[in-house]
Amino acid sequence: MGRYRKRSNNQNEQVIRVRKPREGEIFGIVTALLGGSRLRVSCIDGKERIVRIPGRMKREAWIRAGDVILFVPWEIDDSKGDVVWRYTKMQVSWLKSKGFLPKEFGE
Repeated sequence: MGRYRKRSNNQNEQVIRVRKPREGEIFGIVTALLGGSRLRVSCIDGKERIVRIPGRMKREAWIRAGDVILFVPWEIDDSKGDVVWRYTKMQVSWLKSKGFLPKEFGE
């Protein structure tokens, strides 16, 4: 049954709702998967951080290298943090068009 399913064309869909960063949250691009639900992230503020995927997100969000994520740095150690959200390509283009992300971010 799966091979006869009609696929939708995602390019014509409008992004209705995009999660915007709250206080203390930072945008980043995943540069490497380190294993053990840890990622190396290049942040919008110019730093490299090690970020972990919390248990509630492990099964919900499949994160790959090159994805744009939103994370919260730890208060104890600023070089580490926790993932809060993963953006799709359509959401990233919307964030760039509205000025939340610089145009060259992620390229």
